[in-house]
Amino acid sequence: MEEIRIGDRVQIFLAAETWGSEGWFEGTVVRIEPYSAHRSFFWVELDEDAIAALGRGVRLISVLNPKNIRKV
Repeated sequence: MEEIRIGDRVQIFLAAETWGSEGWFEGTVVRIEPYSAHRSFFWVELDEDAIAALGRGVRLISVLNPKNIRKV
């Protein structure tokens, strides 16, 4: 996985069973919190169109699984 840093544009994968919509949503990494020696939480501020598509008013989402985040 390519290194992700604060300020990077990314896409995050959200599953329908949790979020009601499934797919890749774009946003910007605003914070990174270490979880272990090999993983971190990536806090992503979603773009306005992603917020609208989810229809839940959620703006900030944390991602731990590296399979669910990729650089744009």
